[in-house]
Amino acid sequence: MDLRALRYFIETVRQNSFTLAAEKLHVTQSTVSKMIRQLEDEIGQPLLSREGRQLRLTDVGRILFARGQEALGVMQELSREVADLTALTRGELTVGMPPMINLLFSPVVKAFCERYPGLRLTLQENGGQVIEQQVASGELEVGVTILPADPALELASRHYGRYPILVVGPRHAPWAQSPEVAISALQDEPLVLLPDDFSLTRRLRAAFDEARLTPRVAAQSGQWDFLVAMAAAGLGTTFLPAPLLARLNVGDELAVRPLAAPGIDWDVALIWKPRRYLSHAARAWLAVCEEVLVPSTP
Repeated sequence: MDLRALRYFIETVRQNSFTLAAEKLHVTQSTVSKMIRQLEDEIGQPLLSREGRQLRLTDVGRILFARGQEALGVMQELSREVADLTALTRGELTVGMPPMINLLFSPVVKAFCERYPGLRLTLQENGGQVIEQQVASGELEVGVTILPADPALELASRHYGRYPILVVGPRHAPWAQSPEVAISALQDEPLVLLPDDFSLTRRLRAAFDEARLTPRVAAQSGQWDFLVAMAAAGLGTTFLPAPLLARLNVGDELAVRPLAAPGIDWDVALIWKPRRYLSHAARAWLAVCEEVLVPSTP
């Protein structure tokens, strides 16, 4: 089986789009379609059912998607072990990192690149839940997410920071009249959230479930500055961790309040799969994170 065709198929399923998969893979859409057709011809069964603009996995497609991720993970792990023979004089490392968290890791990236100029570091942006799955399958060695991670994936983690989640929205919103905001006060408020594959959204939905409430989601975007812009335009209320909100110029038209106890914390952590081989590059990344993000005390 052609591993490249398998990779194209898996990315198409993840993106639910031939076009988006082609952009992610830096190839043409016709190339992606051709490789998937070749894969279907080789297997002798259709893998995808096209319903309008939606792609649905067939029974065979579901099996290939699950086992294919494992196969790619094994192949990538083999490549990493072989590349380790050069012991950090060359090679590459890809770290999964949600867009909202990358600003906190700028000092780590700077220190890592200065210390290991022969290594090519790539930060692959995705939602926390996607990164957790990629680390669990072996597609990524290390990643960053918001705790708690999915316990079913059995990931190891190292906590590096805890920050309060703040409620941000129009000053005329009813909740803005109180010094702190309970989840119940947001029951009928339109919300603008990150996509569902982001860990923060997972935490927020869990909080609404615990309160036996259904959030009224007006819009979703993966760009935190756009969320604030939508809140400023009066489209709804959003949620942001304190360190990122501090980087924004929040005007007089926005209200910012803490969540009432117990609140929701933004627990930033590195994750990896325990008992799985970690390349020297991945171990060096973990060491630099430990040094930069957790300074030693006298």
